Amino acid sequence: MDFSLSMEHEILRKTVRDFAEREIKPIARELDEKEEFHYETMPKMAELGLFGMFVSEEYGGQGMDYLSYIIAVEEIARVDGSHAATVAAGNSLGIGPIYYFGNEEQKRKYLPPLCSGQGLWGFGLTEPNAGSDASNSKTTAYLQGDHWVINGSKIFITNASTKISKGVTSLCRTGTRPDGRPELSCILVETGTPGYEARPMKGKMMWRASNTSELYFEDCKVPKENLLGEQGKGFYQMMQTLDGGRLSIGAMGLGGAQGCFEMALKYAKERVQFGKPIATFQVNAFKLADMALEIECARLLLYKACWLRDTGKPFAKEAAMAKLYCSEVMGRVANQAVQLHGGYGLMKEYDVERFYRDQKLLEIGEGTSEIQRIVISRYIGAL
Repeated sequence: MDFSLSMEHEILRKTVRDFAEREIKPIARELDEKEEFHYETMPKMAELGLFGMFVSEEYGGQGMDYLSYIIAVEEIARVDGSHAATVAAGNSLGIGPIYYFGNEEQKRKYLPPLCSGQGLWGFGLTEPNAGSDASNSKTTAYLQGDHWVINGSKIFITNASTKISKGVTSLCRTGTRPDGRPELSCILVETGTPGYEARPMKGKMMWRASNTSELYFEDCKVPKENLLGEQGKGFYQMMQTLDGGRLSIGAMGLGGAQGCFEMALKYAKERVQFGKPIATFQVNAFKLADMALEIECARLLLYKACWLRDTGKPFAKEAAMAKLYCSEVMGRVANQAVQLHGGYGLMKEYDVERFYRDQKLLEIGEGTSEIQRIVISRYIGAL
């Protein structure tokens, strides 16, 4: 059993880490303060190959394995959660559904600009009254001649209302199944379509430099060819998408925890109290040891889930485990990192304050920690 990464993975890690330190870290705090999406880093991240990483080259992607993508998200998150969210959602939630479920025409139309970083795409699942209960979607779509007519709304949608957002994959009720449950289908809606509006959401506690949107559909007409995959398969498509997305959320937790740990260790070795660095006090040394331990466990769990996915083995249970554990590990690590910083950890001039806020979304987005425990319970036969 070999736990070492390939030379290609190690080179990728170093390349993305150097980029994040050079291009993102110097501006992350200011962007968070201004709650500003940074368009200037988009082409730079695209040039580095951070969009369409797992997409085949024929559609403009990088043709890499999923672990490469996860390592890239991890290294961006080590420096800034907002940029990591843009990359993670851009790949897993934006590109993923089109790549895995789209027909040839849809792939060739939408994927090249998304993989080149020229555009972003949203994942329209969550609604004001359909969060954890995602199948309770109230957005409707019915066929009128050669068009779908969509009505409804979505909320908390990443990457959907930037100046370069190209559209959204929207989950809609398209009928009723024989058992009485709603028939759910995914429909591609392009930005600029009459009756469709995407509005940025402000006043967030976390990921303040990431774009979060409310979506509104009012008699929005799109060609019937914009149906993604088969009619009635929308919920399945969304859940399959979330399995891969959970790995990227896990990567954000892992990378964020690593960043918090490094900040805490550096500060604890520099901060002197009672005549010596606070890292030398056993109570603090043990905090740092526990942080390092949990990060190592999280990395092994996440990378194993990626290995399962890359080798074509079932990975949904491990994806839920990795998402749950990595997000909660970052919570514990960020909490201790702030504690080690003392009063300074509560000040915005110290990045650990931003990491502490950013972490909370990881326990909520793409399936709450409670939902992950339900998923895991089902896989182990408890429910």
